[in-house]
Amino acid sequence: MSSAGPGGLPYVDARTPAVLVLPGPVARDEVAGLCERVRTLLAGDGARVVVCDVGGLGPPGLAVVDLLARLELTARRAGGRIRLRDPDPALPALLDLVGLRFQMEGQVEEREPALGVEEAVETGDPAG
Repeated sequence: MSSAGPGGLPYVDARTPAVLVLPGPVARDEVAGLCERVRTLLAGDGARVVVCDVGGLGPPGLAVVDLLARLELTARRAGGRIRLRDPDPALPALLDLVGLRFQMEGQVEEREPALGVEEAVETGDPAG
């Protein structure tokens, strides 16, 4: 006797992304396992975002940048992205310095301004 599973699409809670806690510091030989974990989280429940809790990584350095770049590349190859939670205050500046952009939890995604929208200027305002 066999029993069929429930019909229809699987339930996916789009408001609660998967979370990967990154304990610090991460050794170089642990990076491949963390990338595999991101791949698994994205494939497992159809999520498009994995939140990486980076609060435990400590002060950022190039090893952290390398880790996050590899996790993001893995996520993109799997059709998703990573979002950073609880970054050290210096991490966004370091990522910007090396040309990497990550969405931080609590930030709205940056978008281009709508075409044809101009800022109004009051007459009498000094030119600036």
